[in-house]
Amino acid sequence: MLKNWFKIYIHNAIKNKWFTLLTILGLAIGITGVIFSTLYWKDETSYDQWNTDKDLIYETLSVFPIAGEEWPTSVEPLPRYLKEKSDKVENYCWFEGWYGRETFYVDQKKVYIEGIVSTDQNFFDFIPFKFVKGNVEDFRKNKYGIALEENEAIKLFGNQNPVGKILTNYDGRKMPIYGVFKGNKFSGFQPKMVVSNIYTRLDDVKDNWGSYGPGLLIKLKDLKYKSEIEKLGTDLFYVNNTIKNAKNEGMSIEEFSKIYEPVKVKFQSLKDSRLNAKVSKLPEGMGNMLFIQINLGLSYLILILSIINYINLSTAQAIRRAKEVGIRKIAGASKRNIILQFIMETTITTVVAFFVALALVEVGLSSYNQLINKNLEIDFISFIPNLLLIFSIVVVLAGIFPAIYVSNFKELNVLKGNFSRSKNGIWLRNSMLVLQFSIATFFIVGGTFVIQQMNYLVNKDLGFSGDQIISIRFRRQDLGERKFDFYKSFQQDLLKIKGVQAVNATVFTFGSNSAGSNTSFRVKDKQLVTENMAIDFGFLDMMKIKVIEGRDLNPTISSDTISNVLINETAKNYFGESLKINDEFYWNDQKLKLVGVTKDFNLGQPQLKIKPMMFFNFKVVKWLNANVDNIIIKVDTKDTKQTIDNIEKFWKVKVDQDYPFEYDFVDKQFARSYENYTKQEKMFKILNVVVITIALFGLFALSSFTIERKYKEIAVRKVLGAETGSLLKILSKQYIYLSVIGFAIAIVPSYFLMQMWLENFAYRISVSIWVYVFAFVLLLSLTLLVVLLKAYSATRINVLNYLKYE
Repeated sequence: MLKNWFKIYIHNAIKNKWFTLLTILGLAIGITGVIFSTLYWKDETSYDQWNTDKDLIYETLSVFPIAGEEWPTSVEPLPRYLKEKSDKVENYCWFEGWYGRETFYVDQKKVYIEGIVSTDQNFFDFIPFKFVKGNVEDFRKNKYGIALEENEAIKLFGNQNPVGKILTNYDGRKMPIYGVFKGNKFSGFQPKMVVSNIYTRLDDVKDNWGSYGPGLLIKLKDLKYKSEIEKLGTDLFYVNNTIKNAKNEGMSIEEFSKIYEPVKVKFQSLKDSRLNAKVSKLPEGMGNMLFIQINLGLSYLILILSIINYINLSTAQAIRRAKEVGIRKIAGASKRNIILQFIMETTITTVVAFFVALALVEVGLSSYNQLINKNLEIDFISFIPNLLLIFSIVVVLAGIFPAIYVSNFKELNVLKGNFSRSKNGIWLRNSMLVLQFSIATFFIVGGTFVIQQMNYLVNKDLGFSGDQIISIRFRRQDLGERKFDFYKSFQQDLLKIKGVQAVNATVFTFGSNSAGSNTSFRVKDKQLVTENMAIDFGFLDMMKIKVIEGRDLNPTISSDTISNVLINETAKNYFGESLKINDEFYWNDQKLKLVGVTKDFNLGQPQLKIKPMMFFNFKVVKWLNANVDNIIIKVDTKDTKQTIDNIEKFWKVKVDQDYPFEYDFVDKQFARSYENYTKQEKMFKILNVVVITIALFGLFALSSFTIERKYKEIAVRKVLGAETGSLLKILSKQYIYLSVIGFAIAIVPSYFLMQMWLENFAYRISVSIWVYVFAFVLLLSLTLLVVLLKAYSATRINVLNYLKYE
């Protein structure tokens, strides 16, 4: 029986090769999209799931209710006090939320290492990478120790065992290598080197309840204690921060709390930090849950579109096999046998489509990785459950409808020969076609909104000009607070290089969302947290940032190096009349004076709300001198490459011999900050092409079949004098009605989903009715183009061929 079914399938596949090819290719494209998006989903949702203590480890957040902000940082005394006052805290671990780069000396040889995590001795109790050489206990027992990632150890030492070797850093500190560990690509930490040297930073803020620095992980003995320890942490802040500061300012606790609402402690599960959190300090950064959901959802929509095509074409094609089904039923075949046969045929088609899809995945995976900035690989063994699930969905949805439809054919109607003119199955095909039009409308509308939003961000006035300005990483950590003075010593020499027009220094990087530090201060009854924007004189003019009130900082005015500052529009709007030009206020126990207000500009991603900022010269705040991270240089448009080459030569000789010369153009640096959204735009464009192509192929095939069934009717109408225009109208009007219905169904869901997506942007377009007008015109135009092409060819038929036997 199965052999006969298989022969029948092969015969029909060859006989209707274009139908077979179209259905296989359509299903293959849909399956390919689902495999891609499932790979991405599995990758992102696997982060830190391997960690056996993931349910007990929490990232500590400091919540500032008045500012409405959560910071993934804490203060030095908090974990010590928590551990002292509660036996329910297992341990804690401090870490820097970025990867450092540093030059070390080993056996008088200089080595440059990137991907360094600065942490404490407890790191491997929280992120349990397996040691392949050395002993993790030695790392736990000793401060200022090093552990190397396996591949980095091979890169630096070849086949030698690095355990026991001594690395010397920039300030002469000798640090032993205690072990070599095997990393995990699904970890929020993926370091090349782990160094337990964070103590130097913590010692500077010891017992300070107002200085927020590194990230903090807390491990509890049981997850049921989470709320209790959060409350204990909040109470500790209240006693050691709120009460003490209120007393120092001579205010009652109630009055003080109205201005400085007490800080709250919040624990965020390690397993949630990647995708289910607002903020995180883990150095691998956060994923984009919305993008993942959109990616997965759209891929399944395309698969549904492919299945609809299959159902439509299968039910239409089944008319041609009606006589076969009727004869088999007369011969004794049961309804169950007919259903099983057609499901088997769908299964074979799906198997072939799967092989084509896997080939497409193999070919397209590198391009997909480039699009989403990942390094996905498909492990067929571990991916088998997902493949089986996708396979089952396709077979069930694509196989059952046509099979049941065919099995319900009435033998007498079929064998009388008039079944081909019946309207049996039209409701199903029309319903599927309406759904197809709805999906196509959703993609057209969604794609248009995404493109418009990205164009808005790209063309939005950023408030600064990064044209022909390069940013150079300025490391030299050995200089400490002498870093700014050292920059001033070579600034004039850089200006003498041909093609260099201006030179400045900053603590921040364009394209980042923070200046690296921020400070809370109060003016009268209003409190605000501002980004600390330390700059050199001439920065605002160099970046074409406008001063809209007051004046810019001036090197000829001595007070501009002592106490004078500027704030941006956002900060000024918050304070209103409470803070005016030439007003004085206290900031970190330092008396400052406001001399100007700058126009708002985007420091980081243009879709995010601009933060309050305060600008001052480096000499105003001494401790920021050590934070000079970027030297920015404006270069001439003529012979830019030669100018940069000359800067590099100077840099390596006069500025930094230990670190590689690294630069980037500010405009490109900034563009990378919203790269995820530009990738979403590209993905929507690609998916739009795929969806519209699949929909048009299906529409063409279905309209071809439907119109071919009306050839005799067309011939009769032509004999009776019908004109071509009236025939085209008759043949196409049902598809116009169906497209209108499909478009109408898609309006409400597409509106709400796009509103939800646009909520991710502080600066966004509004939902315009003209997008829907465009989508409707495009949908109708493509529908008419496809249908009228086939309808017009139908009006050219030779009527004698269809009426000669009448």
